[in-house]
Amino acid sequence: MRPTQPVVSREDWLKARLELLQREKAHSRARDELTRARQDLPWVKLEKDYRFDGPGGKVELGQLFRDKSQLIVQHFMFEPDWEQGCKSCSFMADHMERSIVHIAHRDVAYAVVSIAPLAKLESFKRRMGWTFEWLSSADSDFNRDFHVSFSEEELKNNKVYHNYRADSSFSGKEAPGVSAFAKDDTGTIYHTYSVYGRGLETFMGAYDLLDIVPKGRDEDELSYSMEWLRLKDSYDE
Repeated sequence: MRPTQPVVSREDWLKARLELLQREKAHSRARDELTRARQDLPWVKLEKDYRFDGPGGKVELGQLFRDKSQLIVQHFMFEPDWEQGCKSCSFMADHMERSIVHIAHRDVAYAVVSIAPLAKLESFKRRMGWTFEWLSSADSDFNRDFHVSFSEEELKNNKVYHNYRADSSFSGKEAPGVSAFAKDDTGTIYHTYSVYGRGLETFMGAYDLLDIVPKGRDEDELSYSMEWLRLKDSYDE
């Protein structure tokens, strides 16, 4: 590729880099403050018992914690009539898969929940080589209560509530998201955090890698930002 920015001496480059470094440090400090504010959010006690379909039968939300007191759930888009999962959710799951062993040592369990039948989830999981626990919420209100599944009526009447607002432009039946939960010594479960939309980029480290190279994400000419993305076994080599 040809240079897209001015070519300068090492001294001039270092001057520009040090100026950028100050901005990067300010961003890191602001991110630390945001992280503290996120962790200081109040909790909501769950009053409903959620049950999912798992390989061994029905599984309660509390069981997903295993021996941990904290739980992260990825809301994975997989409609019942789809033959494979959402490529963007799969992109995020690829990153999550490699982190499970590490977060487990910080008292955090991880699970994935989708509305599709369990058999489809299990088949796609094998294809992708994932090992995380993946449950079906087909017979549960979980997806609707956490605003990642929407009815035909909601879509028809422009009454979709997503990402903490009414969204009349939303057109799909499913949305991605990540939610965090905590469980106390009595077994009571609390909802502590959920994030949607561009907030999910935090969990996609490949974007951070692209953000440090000259072309960046290189998505400006695409019809939508993740048009280039494929399932990891579907790129044309």
